[in-house]
Amino acid sequence: MRVTLLGTGDTTGTPTVGCDCETCRTARERGLERTRFSVHVENERTGESLLVDFSPDFRYQFLRDDVALPDAGIITHIHFDHLDGLGNAFRVFDSLEVYAADETDPRTGKSVAETVADDYHYLNTITVLPTTPLESTRICGLDVTFVPVDHPPLVCYGLAIEDPETGAKLSITGDTSYAVPEGSREVLADPDLLLADAIVPAHLCASHPAGGRHEGPDGTPYTFGSKHMTREGALTLAEELEASRTRLVHLAHYYPAEEAFEEPLAVDGERYVLE
Repeated sequence: MRVTLLGTGDTTGTPTVGCDCETCRTARERGLERTRFSVHVENERTGESLLVDFSPDFRYQFLRDDVALPDAGIITHIHFDHLDGLGNAFRVFDSLEVYAADETDPRTGKSVAETVADDYHYLNTITVLPTTPLESTRICGLDVTFVPVDHPPLVCYGLAIEDPETGAKLSITGDTSYAVPEGSREVLADPDLLLADAIVPAHLCASHPAGGRHEGPDGTPYTFGSKHMTREGALTLAEELEASRTRLVHLAHYYPAEEAFEEPLAVDGERYVLE
């Protein structure tokens, strides 16, 4: 399983348009970037690949990293930075199956699958396949399981992606607070590679109107506001899941420059082979 991190940033990315903060300046000077979130997963046994989330930066990411167009796609939730790149399917794909959860969101009255199908009804090339969370589905020769996570006010899902022949496993938390349900944690556990949402370091919770939540034993907040894990929360979750390797993603440009590019914070273009 070959994993390419196409997009490792949050909703505005790094550098952020119009921003001259020290972190964005440092990224420009060093030629580093974090575009909006997306992950390319290639099954090297079958020659197929799947795409986790369709970043608005879809075109640029695929040209920059020179990966194959996916044979299938997955949508974790309906926020624009994970969904709106799906419009690139127009005149790029002859056909594309897109998997999304089938649970009804009480906030919208529709599932993620229904929302995607409705919003992109004009794309005759895509087929949206409603998928039941916590049940394994074979996609591109890989076993994929959607897991509910905590990203209020909308439903959102993480993923466990396993190679049924080699046992290699990729886990993705999706956008989430630290309050990942226990059943989801069990599915995500023991990955060879964990991609964990870590939008900012915990000390920045002091600047959030809602502060932080889910404090650890020493009072460190593991959730920034209510929607995303802090760096410290993500690393604690990684330890609890016993991840062999962890890369922090969905990162904001609010990380101070001296912290923004330290390990294990990911940048775009990283590649991993899971065997």
